[in-house]
Amino acid sequence: MSHITIRGGRPLRGEITVQGAKNSVLPILAAALLAGDVCRIQGCPHLSDVDSACDILRYLGCRAQWDGGDLLVDSAALTRCDIPQSLMRRMRSSVIFLGAILARCGWAELSYPGGCELGPRPIDLHLAALRALGASIEENGGKLYCRGRRLTGCEIVLASPSVGATENAMLAACGAEGDTVICNAAREPEISDLQAFLCAMGAEVRGAGGSVITVSPGQALHGCTHRVIPDRIVTATYLCAAAAAGGDITLLGADHRHLAAVTTALQQAGCRLDCTAEAIRLTSEGRLQALSPLRTAPYPGFPTDMQPQITAVLALAQGTSLVTEGVYGANRFKYVDELKRMGAHIQVDGKVAVVEGVHQLVGAPIQACDLRAGAALVIAGLAAQGKTELSHIQYIERGYEDLVGKLRAVGADISLVEAPDESDVETHAV
Repeated sequence: MSHITIRGGRPLRGEITVQGAKNSVLPILAAALLAGDVCRIQGCPHLSDVDSACDILRYLGCRAQWDGGDLLVDSAALTRCDIPQSLMRRMRSSVIFLGAILARCGWAELSYPGGCELGPRPIDLHLAALRALGASIEENGGKLYCRGRRLTGCEIVLASPSVGATENAMLAACGAEGDTVICNAAREPEISDLQAFLCAMGAEVRGAGGSVITVSPGQALHGCTHRVIPDRIVTATYLCAAAAAGGDITLLGADHRHLAAVTTALQQAGCRLDCTAEAIRLTSEGRLQALSPLRTAPYPGFPTDMQPQITAVLALAQGTSLVTEGVYGANRFKYVDELKRMGAHIQVDGKVAVVEGVHQLVGAPIQACDLRAGAALVIAGLAAQGKTELSHIQYIERGYEDLVGKLRAVGADISLVEAPDESDVETHAV
């Protein structure tokens, strides 16, 4: 099994160019189904989740191919409206294809999605939004059977500001008759990016970034060219890496406007940050200070996808930090046991972690349990003394493009150890 080896204790210095946002590009790839034409997605990150989304598109009959750093999607030849379990289970966000297929074809058949093991994240809000538009949805044997030949615009009031439900409602509403108003919509920057893409295809969508989004019927949609926004979670991960390991790094192409909650927390911990329109620079010298309280919340609050990474930073801070998970359940803290193997003093009680900072973490064999947990353990390894071996890195590859190479470029002693393929093993055995 492939793993990452880190010899920590080296400060990070230099520049990293931030990749395009995974959480933007996945709903955008689903939205490309609505065009029935060629869409060019610029700045698309090379990730395993993107590969999974492309495999879904190809199964549906579309073309998806790379052109340098751009991804070209031709959805003219859509031939299927079902997605098998084998493809759905590869990532949680695969459910985002439901609204787009329903809008384009009037029916869809999907199994329940998979992805990181973060505990139950029901799609009830997604289904409620689609039913409000007039879709008939039956659930049987782990599959969803959806029919909606005549979707009708309406007012949709989400019970909570779910990002995925907001996106599915936006996509389905593009195929409805009459205006659709989505209330209590998610406000994440990725929602605004999806709106920009839909508008570039000819849709009339407004309000993203606020709590009310309106989708109006307009002209037939068409292909377009769109550049994905920078990944704010990847940006914040690199900031946390430099905060924990120490040093001076500049993140090119980052948008600090999407990261106010994270940058504020790092400044309060003792980091220096300088933000411009095109870059973020962080300097970390000496031991950081504890933060208490820190609670995750929907955007613009502190992102749940940064909770593991900031906890890894606070594991080395002076004092006691209190971290509360306000979005997902206690499963979000599964990685804590791995940090404890490295010497961290953390106690978890339900959705609350009490982090008593230690002077030093020690390298150890550890394993990732999900995407952001994997990133947190890399951060811990960079700051620890000695050698860390991190396994189950397939989770990291879902969301971070060339994480090892980019960290090595700024001074980290980190390497990817590839596992031999079966043929190599067989030859060696002989």
